[in-house]
Amino acid sequence: MKTILNALLVASLLVFAGAASAADPVIGTWTLNLAKSKFKPGPAPKSDTRTYAETADGIAWTWKSVAADGKETTVSAVLRKDGKDAKVTGSDMFDTIVVKKVDGNTVHSVLKREGLVVGEAERTISKDGKELKIKAKGAGPDAVSYENEMVYDKQ
Repeated sequence: MKTILNALLVASLLVFAGAASAADPVIGTWTLNLAKSKFKPGPAPKSDTRTYAETADGIAWTWKSVAADGKETTVSAVLRKDGKDAKVTGSDMFDTIVVKKVDGNTVHSVLKREGLVVGEAERTISKDGKELKIKAKGAGPDAVSYENEMVYDKQ
């Protein structure tokens, strides 16, 4: 009986350790699937790629996009795990982002410019880990409202 209990204890510790060390499912490179995405008011970008990498300070996020007019943009930040504002570089729409984990596959983000909330987004990864959906809404620096549903495929 003691051997069975010890085996169960070891097994449960291994399961817990595996769960605790499991990588965030967003880690990797994601490419926009234009056919599945919607942009209001539009137009859709020519291309859009997001890369997420684990760091000691959080998740390093790089977003490279080519707009419909050909303008290239690279936005980056280290998404903090402590719920505090993270500095964003490369965006004229927002200069900080705050992320909050909703569950294992979903993160809610608040986008700010000069301390004021200018948008929100929810990022959800499919159960199979192959698709990332972002629903985003807010207003750009030109005060034009947007409501986008972007779908990305894992590379």
